[in-house]
Order: sequence, then structure tokens, then C-alpha cells
Amino acid sequence: MNPPAEEPVFNEPWEAQAFAMVVKLHEGGAFTWNEWADILGAEIKSSDAPYCEHWLAALEKIVEAKGLISRMERLSRVDAWDRAAQATPHGQPIELTRS
Repeated sequence: MNPPAEEPVFNEPWEAQAFAMVVKLHEGGAFTWNEWADILGAEIKSSDAPYCEHWLAALEKIVEAKGLISRMERLSRVDAWDRAAQATPHGQPIELTRS
């Protein structure tokens, strides 16, 4: 008898990347797990968005709060991502270019 097929842990590559960034930032001493849990918990309580969207929002908030990225830089990156996503044909990888 074959074991059941495992479902993927993440639905999209960005979800795995956001998870990995949190782990690496924590390992590098950027924040404690308690700080992360507090911010993630507040995000989860704030809306009914999918879990990975809470994770990403918490990541954005903690790196800004810790001074790892400025608000202007974060918003600039979000804008660049949105422009790149809109310009990319469906099913193709989104590539950001430095401007």
C-alpha cells in the first residue's frame, strides 16, 4: 500500500519565500519569536484574510518597525511588485528590475 500523497505546504512560491525570510531574520537576531508571535497574532485578529497574507503583512510590519526597511522603501517595493505583476503574462514568473 502506498502512503498518501503529501499536499504541498505552500500554495505559491511567495508563501515559502516569506516564511524563509522570517526564519532567516529571526536567526540573524532581527527579532525574537515572541515579537514575531505578537505581530502575527495581531494581524490574524485584524481580518479574515488567508493565513499567508497575515504572515506577509506581519513580516512587512516587523521589518519596518525594526528599522530594517523604511516605510518609503517598503511602499516603493510594493508599487514595483504591483507594476511588474500587471505587466507579466499569466503563468509567467514575475521579474522585478532595478530602476
